Amino acid sequence: MLPDIQLQVEEIIEYGADTRRGNLLGIQPFMIPGDYVSGEVFYAKLNGYLDAAGQRGWLGERTIVVLPEYIGTWLVVVGEKRRVYQVESVERAMQALVLSNFVSFFRTLLFAKAEGADSKHSKVKHALFRMKSARMAEIYHSVFSRLAREHSVTIVAGSIVLPSPEVSGGELTIGDGPLYNASLVYRPDGLAYKDVVRKAFPITTELSFTARAFASELPVFDTPAGRLGVLICADAWYPSCYETLRAKQADFVAVPSYLSPSGIWEAPWRGYNGALAPGDVDVRDVNRLTEEEAWLKYGLAGRLAGAGIGLGINVFLRGDLWDLGADGHTIVVKERTVMETKHVTGAAIVNCWLS
Repeated sequence: MLPDIQLQVEEIIEYGADTRRGNLLGIQPFMIPGDYVSGEVFYAKLNGYLDAAGQRGWLGERTIVVLPEYIGTWLVVVGEKRRVYQVESVERAMQALVLSNFVSFFRTLLFAKAEGADSKHSKVKHALFRMKSARMAEIYHSVFSRLAREHSVTIVAGSIVLPSPEVSGGELTIGDGPLYNASLVYRPDGLAYKDVVRKAFPITTELSFTARAFASELPVFDTPAGRLGVLICADAWYPSCYETLRAKQADFVAVPSYLSPSGIWEAPWRGYNGALAPGDVDVRDVNRLTEEEAWLKYGLAGRLAGAGIGLGINVFLRGDLWDLGADGHTIVVKERTVMETKHVTGAAIVNCWLS
């Protein structure tokens, strides 16, 4: 029996009118550790949001569903003992995860790689993700393939941390190479597109255990609604990523994001993180703008029009995942007009019709 699934949808909003050309549907889910107990629970939680959108007539063959960054990453705790989901901090959850997989973990740790001042802690994260990667990939693929197929929609499946992810024959595979923060896009028939989106500009905490990709290799997907580009979180802050999408003639852009801790949205912006700021960034904005204002100026909202792309959506992960916290809210850009949803702490479903 599945546990009671709590959707906690605080906002449901619609932009534009149905022109039969399709829509971008942003799902800002509210996730808790218990949502990652099993693949079936994970599926049931996300399917609940899609059912809610379907009840409003927002799902069709030209619908592109966009989920947030790291939505699949926490599958690292799938199938673990109850304690992993009940402890208050992610540090204690990691400790419990190590203890319950003691032999496998230390075998993997011997080959773990990490950089930076906190390399010991980063090696632990590297080892945990690599140790659980096969199961994570299996569930991630099966759940999003099933959701896309059952609802006959295209799905930008947020992101997940996996070693050298590839797609062969519509199926997700992993290798022995570096860990990447990556996203797959699923077709309405449930098959994954052959191209994998890998984050080109990981932030500092990610760089300690995940690898950089190349902005020039970002793919564009031919969907039933048009040509789709995907930028994982911080990638949306760099002009080189938009140059690639523009050259590949993207019609619209999806940005899956995750931002923590809670409350950072209204805090002073600390500047670029993980790579040098582009040349068009005003250094005086550091500590002068709020985090929200910086996202609007230097992220999707501030850069999309310059790329000659008319439509985009930026979706954030919300929830109560141990002590990590989460912040941000969905942003839609349509023909130079920026539309922000309310700053809710729970889930939101945001539909934008193509025109």
